[in-house]
Amino acid sequence: MGTQAKIIRRVGVLGAGTMGARIAAHFANAGIPSLLLDVDAKLAQKGIENALKQRPAGFFTDSGASLVEAGGFDSDLARLADCDWVIEAVVESLDVKRAVWSRVLAAARADAILSTNTSGIPLHEISAAFSADSRRTFLGTHFFNPPRYLHLLEVIPGADTDPAIVEFVSWFAAARLGKGVVPCKDTPNFIANRIGLFWGATAIGIALADGYSVEETDAITGSLIGLPNSGTFRLLDIIGLDVAGFVGENLYYHTAPDDPWRERFLTPEIQKEMIARKWLGEKSGQGFYKRAGAEKAIHALDLKTFEYHPAAKVSFPSADAVRNTDDLGERLRTFLAGKDRVAAFLWKLYRDVFVYSASRVPEISDHIFEIDRAMRWGFAHKLGPFELWDALGFAEIASRIEKDGGTLPESVIAMRRAGVASFYQREGREYFDFAAAVYQPLESPGLILAHCRTVKQNSGASLIDLGDGALCVEFHSKLNVLGLDQIQMIEAGLEETAKNFDAMVVANQGNDFSAGANLLLILLAAREGEWHDIDRMVTRFQQANLAMKYAEKPVVAAPFGRTLGGGCEIALHAHRVQAGAETYMGLVEVGVGLIPAGGGCKEMLTRVSETRKLFETIGGAKVSSCAEDARTLGFLTAQDRVTMNPDRLIDDAKQFALELARDYTPPPGLPIRVGGESAYALMKLGAWTYQQGGYITEYDTVVAEKLAYVLSGGRLTGEPMVSEQYLLDLEREAFLSLCGNPKTLARMEHTLKTGKPLRN
Repeated sequence: MGTQAKIIRRVGVLGAGTMGARIAAHFANAGIPSLLLDVDAKLAQKGIENALKQRPAGFFTDSGASLVEAGGFDSDLARLADCDWVIEAVVESLDVKRAVWSRVLAAARADAILSTNTSGIPLHEISAAFSADSRRTFLGTHFFNPPRYLHLLEVIPGADTDPAIVEFVSWFAAARLGKGVVPCKDTPNFIANRIGLFWGATAIGIALADGYSVEETDAITGSLIGLPNSGTFRLLDIIGLDVAGFVGENLYYHTAPDDPWRERFLTPEIQKEMIARKWLGEKSGQGFYKRAGAEKAIHALDLKTFEYHPAAKVSFPSADAVRNTDDLGERLRTFLAGKDRVAAFLWKLYRDVFVYSASRVPEISDHIFEIDRAMRWGFAHKLGPFELWDALGFAEIASRIEKDGGTLPESVIAMRRAGVASFYQREGREYFDFAAAVYQPLESPGLILAHCRTVKQNSGASLIDLGDGALCVEFHSKLNVLGLDQIQMIEAGLEETAKNFDAMVVANQGNDFSAGANLLLILLAAREGEWHDIDRMVTRFQQANLAMKYAEKPVVAAPFGRTLGGGCEIALHAHRVQAGAETYMGLVEVGVGLIPAGGGCKEMLTRVSETRKLFETIGGAKVSSCAEDARTLGFLTAQDRVTMNPDRLIDDAKQFALELARDYTPPPGLPIRVGGESAYALMKLGAWTYQQGGYITEYDTVVAEKLAYVLSGGRLTGEPMVSEQYLLDLEREAFLSLCGNPKTLARMEHTLKTGKPLRN
């Protein structure tokens, strides 16, 4: 069976708890219907409703819930015969799973894919009573919660699983569900939870042994070192203290008896006491943190007294000194070179995690990159353990471990003996294979811009040759904000494409596509009264966007993540868009007292005919919750496409652009219908009504009226047709006038300092 020989038309999901309902929701996000079964249909329906209400949301849009049908095990089990794939996601109990499967196997089709979402129970124990035919189609598919947001899917074949089934599921999960697939062995807790549990247990052990508070520990083990903001204790609250305790104890007593580090998995006494008191974390309302008082202030647990206190704001001088250092490796090297409490904590943590991770090869995985990917994709770590070891210095860390009395794994000793200097080389294109004792090529899950030829660059953007006749304009400023560097490279990209390429893509591989215009430059120029400079910058951005729209060869934008303000305007002017599924797109300029002036108002007038809706979208600074929501708001069109897998976004955008290039004709320049005086009056009335209701401030109304003037095309009679340049001039004039208002300047300054809007 080839990777695409099988078709998944419908899935059956067993268990409507948080995990099962969210798995069904994510299949719906991919456009695939599912049957969600639980003890009865009411419980299954409740699971669907919870997936709609939960934050972060399980569905892309509320309409996606229509693709999930609720059913009961007794009344609807026979309907599994209509499902091409049956996924079990019931409670983590071997007895329960076996009981469910004993019924499911009689109802499911003989050729259906069968999989369990277990996070730690060995597959061979679940499938012990299966027939040989059922074991052939059975495997583990371990989604991480929430499936919509966490990229990882661990695929675990059983001893008898048909390799073609494994190949198909891996392809389907990556291409249709957008997952980062990591193949795993049928070992305790597979890869991510095995390493992740060890990481968390080690951090908690250090905190308890060395007297770090809950707040200190989470401050050290959060975004400061490239981990999620939840840190350690907050993450344990999210997981559930009882769940984490069960998994750890199960590892110690049952599933990993030969692990020399297994005592690390035993539940600490303080956690046992909290479990006894039913302080289980978020689900019980309190754990290491809780909300207190009418204002729901965050309180933290004192690990010595067992009393709660207002969570302290933690500050370490060494952390403050490097907080703005973008290079994570440099930041961490600086920490470890220090002598303070941060350095002491991190060294003990990294030392043990590095040795443990290397010692688990080949037990849990044959390849180091699979462990790194599992931790990045499943736990949102910026770097996996081997990538992190390289970033800190392979030789230096190995020597320090030995000086500290630690024992290096034989694999690492052999590397040093052979003179190998890192786990990865050639910018991550090769990894060191412990078994073969040589570097092997590392296949990337998608096109990586850093591995492509640079045609031209400046400090804020580059032109990248994607191959096959496609050129890419890549932004690489902080937050990919837009200024003269980016505008120049768009212009250069259009010129280069016209001469030497078939199509152009606007894309990057930062954290977000673009946070919009460089607000600091605008603020500084406005403070100095440099109105001509602002006017020239806005004009040039407008004309660059127009040039993209009418380029002789197609331009495809590939937005993802935050695509705000000017970043949104670039996407609006591309011939087509290949958007990442998680694209948060919006014209948000009103939040800083401005209006869109790069052609955003003009382009939205061509897409949204209802004046009130358009005014509310831009005037309310609405941002899409995903790419499909961006389509409903008008930021994407029916012709634009969506990529589920972020690793494949640029590949898809490139192919889309080259597909368009085969018979491309630039769009004609057509006049745009505007509402004129009547539309202007209607929008002004709407703004006044919101102000009277206390929803917006007086100055919000000033900004809204400027926006209304542009969207109506000015005080023209009737519903006239106007040119694009006419509307661009209105945008620019309104933008400049608002830049001259002290209240707008105050809003810009406040946002730059705090990251939050000012309601003045």
